[in-house]
Amino acid sequence: MDPVTQGVLGASVSSAVSPKRTLLAAGLFGALAGMAPDLDSLIRSEADPLLYLKYHRQFTHSLIFIPLGALVCAGFFYVSLARRWGITFGRTYLFCFLGYATHGLLDACTSYGTQLLWPWSEERFAWNTISIVDPLFTVPLLALVVTGLLKRNPFFARVALCWVVAYQGLGFFQHHRVAAVGAELAQERGDAVVRMEVKPSFANLLLWKVIYETEQGFHTDAVRAGLQVTVYPGGVTPVLNIEDDLPWLREGSQQARDLERFKGFSRGYLSLDPSNPLRVIDMRYSLVPNEATGMWSLWFDPEASDGDHVRFIEDRETGASSREKVIRMLLNQEMASPE
Repeated sequence: MDPVTQGVLGASVSSAVSPKRTLLAAGLFGALAGMAPDLDSLIRSEADPLLYLKYHRQFTHSLIFIPLGALVCAGFFYVSLARRWGITFGRTYLFCFLGYATHGLLDACTSYGTQLLWPWSEERFAWNTISIVDPLFTVPLLALVVTGLLKRNPFFARVALCWVVAYQGLGFFQHHRVAAVGAELAQERGDAVVRMEVKPSFANLLLWKVIYETEQGFHTDAVRAGLQVTVYPGGVTPVLNIEDDLPWLREGSQQARDLERFKGFSRGYLSLDPSNPLRVIDMRYSLVPNEATGMWSLWFDPEASDGDHVRFIEDRETGASSREKVIRMLLNQEMASPE
């Protein structure tokens, strides 16, 4: 999730258990500790563009790291602030522990994938119940937490936690509905599904992306799950075949190794961009849910040496045409048939 949501959720949990006297400190420490795991974003390398993908949402987000991460935060806050405010280290640690503990679990509710069980498992948990940015979730949460801090009343933080549970419950319900719709679509088409994922589109729980794999490739559809369900069919994109799509890629080269790393991160949802034979996209993500444009990709160079890395590009498809398509889907309007 975005840093604001992570911080506000951390503040809500720590504030909910705080007496009035320490409520401001609880909110501050819980918020900062709630954002702290994303410091792993600083682990980057200009030489290796995929290093960020390896460590983001890894050890700092794992369940076993929570006590240590909270200890680091508590030590810093106690020395710099809490001791002067007359707050014990134990209480400081409690606020930091609760704030830090929310981070990985909230991230696991998104579709990016979070290694909750590192180092025992590198599985990326992605429950796909909320977008990485969702104002409908964050704004009420923020309003309740701020109100509670201004009024010095932990009751509002407890109401905020009820909102978190209710909204996430809605996300799980919508996920279940859309998964059932995806299964029905595949059955109606006579498709033998290898695997399927459903995920909310950007910033809402109304419009969802359905992607499933068959022998023919990846099928992408958009589903508007309102009181009535509307399906916006997409197309079929072939699964990446290295021998056919990248026949020049030398086995053992750094570009080949980078492709394997990216394949693990993307769970194998990879395809060659039909408009660019040197671009491999992660099929799971697109601003327009029924399209296969990819929001990040690898760019290859046939002339590169064996030691050269690929280029990792984040492709933010925020053009007017894409935004208009999403808005029309959200408003349940008719769309032109995909080409």
